[in-house]
Amino acid sequence: MPEAKNPLAQLPSLQEVLDRASKNPAASRVLESANQLRERVDELSKKIRGIDALEEKVVSLEKRVAALEKRSRRAAKPKPETSAGTGPTAG
Repeated sequence: MPEAKNPLAQLPSLQEVLDRASKNPAASRVLESANQLRERVDELSKKIRGIDALEEKVVSLEKRVAALEKRSRRAAKPKPETSAGTGPTAG
């Protein structure tokens, strides 16, 4: 049964592989592309976090607008006339 390897013990061999890959033009391009992909994913994740904050603000503003609309509807309703003798049938 193969003995379990310590990940820290494998670091030197990983470093050798990366060194050899950086000397190979094709492998170097692959590593460069992988690095660029990581950077782009980081940028996108920052933007997504910003979008989440904007969505929360939009929800808050929608609630405020709804409350203002309710208040303006109540104020815009005409009040029934209750004084005697001022209607069209008075006379």
